[in-house]
Order: sequence, then C-alpha cells, then structure tokens
Amino acid sequence: MKTIPIIALVLLGFSSLAQTEATVTLPPPGYKLVWSDEFNDGKLDTNKWVFRTDSKALSTQKPENVSVRDGHLILAVKKEAAGGKDYTGAGVISKQVFKYGYYESRFKVPPGMGWHTSFWMMKHDGKGGTGPTDSAQELDVCENDSIHQNSYGANVHKWNPQPHIAMGGKNVKTPSLSQDFHTWGCEFAPDTVKYFFEGRLVQTVDVSKFEHSEQNIWLTTIGYKVGTNLVDNAKLPAAAEYDYVRFYEKK
Repeated sequence: MKTIPIIALVLLGFSSLAQTEATVTLPPPGYKLVWSDEFNDGKLDTNKWVFRTDSKALSTQKPENVSVRDGHLILAVKKEAAGGKDYTGAGVISKQVFKYGYYESRFKVPPGMGWHTSFWMMKHDGKGGTGPTDSAQELDVCENDSIHQNSYGANVHKWNPQPHIAMGGKNVKTPSLSQDFHTWGCEFAPDTVKYFFEGRLVQTVDVSKFEHSEQNIWLTTIGYKVGTNLVDNAKLPAAAEYDYVRFYEKK
C-alpha cells in the first residue's frame, strides 16, 4: 500500500469531472487480489495467456518474441521480415476475462523510436488481433510511442454498440519510461474509470452513459510510425519488460 497526496486536477471524460486534493491508496481500499502473474516461473504460463499474432502497423507479432526471464515478461522487438512487415513485435492476452475492479502493472518500454507499448483491457475477439468485435469498451491504461520517452497516453473507447466514441484522452508527462520500471493502475467501476501513474491519480473518465462488457488484459508492443518517424534500427534488438500484472476485486 502507498499513500500519496495529489493536487487538484480537472479531468476530461464523457463529461468533465473534477478531482479535488485527495489521498490515493493503491490498491484502493476494499479490494482483494484475485488474479496475477508475477512472471517468476521462467516461462510463460500458457494456462493464463494466449499470444497476440496479428500483422499491424509496422510489425508482425510473433510468439517466439515472448519469453520470461529474471522475473520479467520479455516482449522482444526485432528488425526481421515476417507477415509482410519489416519488423516483429509481441504481445500476450489473458485467457481469463474480467470486469469491474482494480488493474495494475509495472513495466518499462523499449528505447528508441518506433514502438507502441501498451497496458490495456478489451474483450479479445479470439483471432489474435485487436478487433473490438465483441467489446463494449477499451481501457487504455498506458499507450506509449517510444519516440516520446517522457510521456504516454491514457484513453477510453466506447465500441459496441456503435457509434465508436473516444473519451477522456490525456497525455501524461513522466520520467523516462525505458530507463526504469514504472507502475500504472486502473480502477474500473460502473460509473467511472480512474487511471493512476506511480500512485498518482492522473485521469478520471465518466463511463456511466453506456453498458460495459467483460474484458481481457493485453500487454503488447508493436512497431508503429509516428509522423514521419520510423523505427530506430540502431536500438534493436530491444524489448518491453513487464514485472507483474494484477487484478483486484471488491471484497
């Protein structure tokens, strides 16, 4: 548990919400740990995970790029041809589905530009990709484009039923996300989504206006062009490294 005071923030969502000065306790009071992977077994627990295997943006995601070493999930990123792409990335998707509760992961992103590393939740379509066919919502706890080592994006997407609506998008300033591990959290409730970085509440989004579905946990890194900036080949091979991922439910 950690308790950190934060300053007043005005946070945008489906409608604007204000977060006054408060004390943040993580995990939030009243929660219990019900599912986690600490990545301490020396190999991926395939009872808990399936692989992301799509070809999207600049890379094809390969199971061979996923490993577990020294207590970390390693998602390797490489300069190699596969699936019609010039690069390969990696990702894992939880077999178990979740809904309301508190989600947390600690990780660091690859160095050098060209990689989109994420901790997010959305119902998996069972096809290895990212289609939101069966998902009412997508919760983007962290989306980092590695050209920006000192910031990341947080967002919520309402998917089904259509129309699609993006809400609460925010860019969060940070220390270097590749030089050290950092901790992200998300509290998902029937009316709100709250996002945390290093124990600090950074965004609150009103999600009370639409029905919610169950969702899977995604840990992924893929090749991604930002503007005219492609992949920094001099920084390859590299990896995103995840220390743990945890899910808590109300007691």
